[in-house]
Amino acid sequence: MQFSSLRLSPSILKSVTAEGYTTPTPIQAQAIPPVLEGHDLLGCAQTGTGKTAAFALPILHRLMSEPADTTRRGPALPRALILAPTRELATQIAESFGVYGKHTGLTHTVVFGGVSQFHQVRALHRGVDILVATPGRLMDLMQQRVVNLTQVKILVLDEADRMLDMGFIRPIRHIAAAVPAARQTLMFSATMPKEIMHLAESLLKNPKRVAVTPVASAAPKIEQSVYMIQRDRKQTLLEVLLKDRAIERALVFTRTKHGADRVARRLHRAGVGAEAIHGNKAQNQRQRALDKFRSGISRVLVATDVAARGLDVDGITHVFNFDLPHEPESYVHRIGRTARAGASGIAISFCAGEERDLLRSIEKLTGKRVAAATLPELPAHVPSAEPEEEHRERPAHRGERRGKPGQGARPAHGPAPHAHAGPRPVGALASRPTRTWTKGAPRRQPRR
Repeated sequence: MQFSSLRLSPSILKSVTAEGYTTPTPIQAQAIPPVLEGHDLLGCAQTGTGKTAAFALPILHRLMSEPADTTRRGPALPRALILAPTRELATQIAESFGVYGKHTGLTHTVVFGGVSQFHQVRALHRGVDILVATPGRLMDLMQQRVVNLTQVKILVLDEADRMLDMGFIRPIRHIAAAVPAARQTLMFSATMPKEIMHLAESLLKNPKRVAVTPVASAAPKIEQSVYMIQRDRKQTLLEVLLKDRAIERALVFTRTKHGADRVARRLHRAGVGAEAIHGNKAQNQRQRALDKFRSGISRVLVATDVAARGLDVDGITHVFNFDLPHEPESYVHRIGRTARAGASGIAISFCAGEERDLLRSIEKLTGKRVAAATLPELPAHVPSAEPEEEHRERPAHRGERRGKPGQGARPAHGPAPHAHAGPRPVGALASRPTRTWTKGAPRRQPRR
């Protein structure tokens, strides 16, 4: 099958051909015809299978075939709404609409959190045909009455299982309720747990179902191996392996945000260009890190699972699982960042003794053992000044102020706990630290 046989608009085919695409991927060949016919769609496909084009191309065609309502006054209202779980994925979807739709005359914009909403609101006021958004920022704009979804004809939920994991199920239902019931709904998910099926049943009407590349099957062109190693030696092993210049562009996954920052810092000290990306980074920081990685300024990108889906960077030769993920499905998505577009890739995992159960879960899901690699000779271990243990990452509760790692949070009001423990030695009154009193707190009577 060729793209020319899918009955797409010549304007769209011109853009597709300019990008060098002639043959659709399996998900595109299965999804585009029913979407063009106006059916709801439930698609099961992991990242890297070309599913963005599977919904972007028919959406562009349908919006061109159905001109916007010109009888109403004011700016054009969105006629297609695409929801994505992360800023990076939303940005890449918007870029795809820009590439495929540059000859169609249709307009689009993207809204996400972590940045000022000024330019996003300005774009909405100018009018757009296609809106790509993350649920959180879209809900904010809806509450401010900045965005109007009453003209949406097509609703897309991309990476629905990821949005479910991130707690977006209620915002999705709220947004879907604000969109006209007489719409076409498309849902794509890499996995199909019961919660996703329940969501699909409530939002889709007699959907066509397509499924390609089940999540349990990792890309066949990815060479997988695992090093059995102590946790405190993982950093040393990573630095030794990265000395191989054949590793042109590497993505390193850690379990926590603090872990990503620590690995990147240590790689810098070892002379390896590395950037960290995770949810605590501001959007401009994340974008700068991605730009450096894409341009080759940074050879290594250290990330949490926020980048496991939606990160589309060409030429990633190696993926390192510095920490094995708790969910075996995340392993498949992580290593899927390499071997894209028909290329080959290498996935290397580090497994500490306490992570053996996680490795067995991964092997059970994929149906094959991960080959054990022989450890290279490592330099003598030098204890790091930085703590190895990951402290729990949680936001401070109301009325608390976060302390330093390893210390508990203490009340934001009132005197600090006394620095000394046990009875005060005789003659220590003169060296006693000055107390800070809060307004309204009872004063202790001075000693006589």
